[in-house]
Amino acid sequence: MDPRLEQLHLRTRRHFLQQSTAGLGGIALTSLLSGETSASRPADNPLAVAPTHFPPKAKRVIYLHMTGSPPNLDLFDRKPELVARDGQDVPDAFLAGREFAFTSGVPKLMGSPRKWSRAGESGMWMSDAIPHFHDVADEMCVVHSMYTDQFNHAPAELFVLTGSPRSGRPSIGSWVTYGLGSENENLPGFVALISSGVQPNGGSNSFGSGFLPSVYQGVQCRSQGDPVLYSSDPPGIHRDLRRKSLDALRDLNEMQAAAMGHPETMTRIAQYELAFRMQAAVPEVMDISQESQRTLDDYGATPGGSSLANNCLLARRLVESGVRFVQLFDWGWDFHGTNPNEGITDGLTRKCATMDKPVAALIRDLKQRGLLEETLIVWAGEFGRTPFREGRTSGSNVLGRDHYPDAFTIWMAGGGVKAGYEYGASDELGFSVAEKPMHVHDLQATILHQLGLDHERLTYRFQGRDFRLTDVHGEVVKDLLA
Repeated sequence: MDPRLEQLHLRTRRHFLQQSTAGLGGIALTSLLSGETSASRPADNPLAVAPTHFPPKAKRVIYLHMTGSPPNLDLFDRKPELVARDGQDVPDAFLAGREFAFTSGVPKLMGSPRKWSRAGESGMWMSDAIPHFHDVADEMCVVHSMYTDQFNHAPAELFVLTGSPRSGRPSIGSWVTYGLGSENENLPGFVALISSGVQPNGGSNSFGSGFLPSVYQGVQCRSQGDPVLYSSDPPGIHRDLRRKSLDALRDLNEMQAAAMGHPETMTRIAQYELAFRMQAAVPEVMDISQESQRTLDDYGATPGGSSLANNCLLARRLVESGVRFVQLFDWGWDFHGTNPNEGITDGLTRKCATMDKPVAALIRDLKQRGLLEETLIVWAGEFGRTPFREGRTSGSNVLGRDHYPDAFTIWMAGGGVKAGYEYGASDELGFSVAEKPMHVHDLQATILHQLGLDHERLTYRFQGRDFRLTDVHGEVVKDLLA
């Protein structure tokens, strides 16, 4: 037998797959990793800063998600006609073709029991539930004409944060870090902070990377205990030994990369190195005890505690340190009225007291430090609340509202959006958008636009097609832009 044929005959399948860049493993990984971002990056640094599609107005985002969805008609969207018709049956015309989570029978209209006044030089109406927002009204860009396709919590939350009501799509923070990279090589590009003791309705999918490489997923940090779970060295392992272990792993991975040619192997090396650097950098940036007492008091923050106030202060420290996207989740905004804490009188007052002070402080703090112009703040829930009473609690003394997708309010600040500005409107009873409708995909497109990303060009190829955050929808709402 020809020696060359004999050598070929003795090769095993393992030899073939190791030495062929077109092996089955290579084909699979190439398919998974073949997405195109706004610019190519070194294989060993998937979080390297990449150029934008066009000059950005914002460099970073702080996204505050009020899990459960606040009652917009009791906070920002004043409806005197609804108050005048309080207790009347909802007209059939407003119910036809609409779905609600829990309401049955003919519901009763419910005007807001809150007291209202104009805030700031802009004169926008705000209720007495959010007194600290009155002080920063002239920094806010309030959208009264949001609408969504979903009316249950988990699908609606996933829809507003990932562009799809089903699990498996990358979150907006992952898309942003995929498109832009990170400005601090010692910190994650995307950090998630959770308050009020409960995970988001969509679980970790609400800040996950979906089919994007896992290096772009949100890293959940905590204000108590280890800032990042499992980041501390285990007993008996000191930092020098951890360094030697990582060096050995790096050598093995580099050998595999040379043999297999898989770009994901180099990404794995980068992740290990980032985790090692994070062990030193994250505890320092998460230590709010370094802040002045005046700053702590302004936010209402307490070192060593766990609260939205602490997380707002941490968000400022993180973006100040170069983190690209900070996602805050705060549980407890589902105001059905099934118990006193869910009522839109005393319950809403108590809940807002934990939120509007630190969020207003965040706006002022960023502005004072010269960071607000380049930091886009977004405040939103996953949908709105009904202009009528929750069906299950209609006989209760506690006032509550049902889920409602057709009209709700969100606001933004900084990052190149108009300040002291109101956009769109719902009708006189708050049932539907009357002026300038803005869909969830429009919000996503506008956020990306402020970061210098074209939502139609920021794509990733997965399972044979190009995906994007906004699916095949979305328009940048240029009227919001300064």
